[in-house]
Amino acid sequence: MAILKSKDIAKMYKKEQEDKLKELRLELIKANVAANKTGKIKIKEIKRTIARLLTIMPKTAEKQEGMKNK
Repeated sequence: MAILKSKDIAKMYKKEQEDKLKELRLELIKANVAANKTGKIKIKEIKRTIARLLTIMPKTAEKQEGMKNK
């Protein structure tokens, strides 16, 4: 699992962001199942990355649409 920075997310295309979001949600489910072995830190990092993705996705979608209209 790679923790994504806001800059990296903003550079992604919408499809890449959606794919990464699906991947992180699956990883969160797996981490919750194995929480006894891995600990809570990994779960917290995954949740933060998902929140970061969901926050930045609408902004980048608007920016990409603006570029298409020009």
